[in-house]
Amino acid sequence: MKRAVQTKSRRFWALCLWIALLPLALQAAEYRPLPPAPKAGLSSEWLIHDAVHNRLILYLPDYHTPAHTYYQWISIRPNRPLLITFAARKDFSIFLDNRLVFTAKAPASYKLDLAKLVPATAPPGPHLLCVWHPEVSPNLASFTNFVPSPVIHVGKAASHPLVAQPRPRGHQGQNVFLCFLLLIGLLYGGIRATYQPGFARIYQFEGLWSKTSKDQEFLIKPTVTWLNLLLMLVFSLSFALLLVAIHTNIQSIVILRRLFDVPESAIVLRVFLYAGLVAGFVLGKYLFLELMGYIFDVTPLVMVQYREFVRTILFMGLFLPFVMLLYLGLNQTLPETVLWVSNGVVSLMLVGTVVRIARTLHRRTSLLNLHLFSYLCATEVIPLIILLKLIVFTF
Repeated sequence: MKRAVQTKSRRFWALCLWIALLPLALQAAEYRPLPPAPKAGLSSEWLIHDAVHNRLILYLPDYHTPAHTYYQWISIRPNRPLLITFAARKDFSIFLDNRLVFTAKAPASYKLDLAKLVPATAPPGPHLLCVWHPEVSPNLASFTNFVPSPVIHVGKAASHPLVAQPRPRGHQGQNVFLCFLLLIGLLYGGIRATYQPGFARIYQFEGLWSKTSKDQEFLIKPTVTWLNLLLMLVFSLSFALLLVAIHTNIQSIVILRRLFDVPESAIVLRVFLYAGLVAGFVLGKYLFLELMGYIFDVTPLVMVQYREFVRTILFMGLFLPFVMLLYLGLNQTLPETVLWVSNGVVSLMLVGTVVRIARTLHRRTSLLNLHLFSYLCATEVIPLIILLKLIVFTF
């Protein structure tokens, strides 16, 4: 009997001890990575601010949500330059020890000497580097240490062996964009060779605003054909390529980032993701028009409206690869000009599509009718404003 009481007493005290140590065990199991030690140059290990515990923790791309602010401890010594290179968008800022030292005036590639940005009275040792952008996540992959090439005087041997230096490169996805442009060109050429009459009927400049019967054939023939589906695929790929290359802030949309959290470095994956979203929007608009046509009781106009929408975006999409060529050629020297041209082409494509649709519907039924005008606003004008806000006015 006495032995049984002792056993129960031991179990009771063991249970109390386990409950007392439970918070410590949970705290030890919590993710608490230590910040990396300060280094002489930049490293690939970045820190983010943990607002709950008011501390800096190691940023893990596959674990944490992308942030707008990243930190890193660096060691700066007197009379020792610390050169870094990086790609930055407009309004990108760099802080050293919570002091603003750099702000990008335009999207471009930059080279900075962090040692010159530290006050002369600052003691040597660790300093907190902070990179921040108000709207998007900074491109961390572009931050590298700059190693100057050794200077060799003519007629003198080098005092130390030469180190192979990497060639200067442009945008990190330039080769990927070139490959996609070649693919788009091959697709357009193959479709034109296979479906020459239908291809010429869609891409004829003289019939863009004509009223001939030949121009109206597209509005009568079926929309779901192999030609239209292939051209829609090429248009989605071209538009996605332009969004990834120039309008990269689309990834900062909260809903899109929560549904499809794709890192900026995965360029090919993002191109296919945006292409799928564009194709889904084009195909899904027919269901949206059917629903709105049933609500407004204008079902006979739905098919004509959708066919005009498809024909116009396919025609406008032919100019998107030329904008990409302009981006690859002038982005390093005239980034603001490329951005304005891109926004202008996208705006013209979106606004021109709505104008063409309104013109086609007005031929069949007058849009001066308030009922039809409300239908056009619900199906075309309001989506146009949303797309302009997401793609154009953000930049």
